[in-house]
Amino acid sequence: MAGGAIREARGVPFLRWAGSKRQLVPTLRQFWRPSFRRYVEPFAGSACLFFAIRPSKALLGDINSELIVAYREIKYRHAALLTLLHRFHNDRKTYLRMRSKDSSSMTSAMRAARFIYLNRFCFNGLYRTNSRGQFNVPYGGVRSGHLPSRLVFADCSNVLKSARLIRGDFETVLNRTEPGDFVYMDPPFAVRSRRVFNEYNATSFSFEDLKRLRVCMENLATKRIKFVVSYAESEEADLLIKGFDHLTVTVRRNISGFAASRRRSKEVLIFNS
Repeated sequence: MAGGAIREARGVPFLRWAGSKRQLVPTLRQFWRPSFRRYVEPFAGSACLFFAIRPSKALLGDINSELIVAYREIKYRHAALLTLLHRFHNDRKTYLRMRSKDSSSMTSAMRAARFIYLNRFCFNGLYRTNSRGQFNVPYGGVRSGHLPSRLVFADCSNVLKSARLIRGDFETVLNRTEPGDFVYMDPPFAVRSRRVFNEYNATSFSFEDLKRLRVCMENLATKRIKFVVSYAESEEADLLIKGFDHLTVTVRRNISGFAASRRRSKEVLIFNS
């Protein structure tokens, strides 16, 4: 039974993440080859593909500083972090109290614990902030589940030992790529033509950012660096697709947070040959 629990914990992200590509991992991992020198992901999020592949060397980046702090604490001090997390109860009062706190004056350990706690017990694994940068997602209730197990934390810590972590814009990360790397990019949606879920707030990833991403894709192709981009099927996606290979996949989206409200939508995987 212990062996089964260990196998179940392997490759499982410790974060919930709205818009996560866990459903697509079996398809996405087919693009990975052991001969690649390094795995690179500039929009890390829950990093589900990274944890599934378990590369021997990686570069993970994200503009969300709270996320990167959490990854660093998991990487170096996962046991102490889990002990700290278990001090907080899963109830509305505790959640709202934690949500109202200013993380800027906290220790890295407390900052990471707060982030993981809010991520686990917020509505639908959504990360969203208001205009002042304050986390404002409602309490998710009992449907949010439980904190990750000790085995999940330990496994994620072990896999993260291979990763260099960078807090910054996606271009900052992509400027560090080299031939032999494999790059996976899952940017927030900047879709204007229809209502699509956005991980952060409405201004976090704009159409101008999408055009910057397109330039980065061209630069990667010029340097013969293999990449895959996942994006919502939309007019905006056509900007990314032009001149590259792509395939369309169907995913289930949990729109309101409950299984009965799931609907199917399509995403495109864009890649260079």
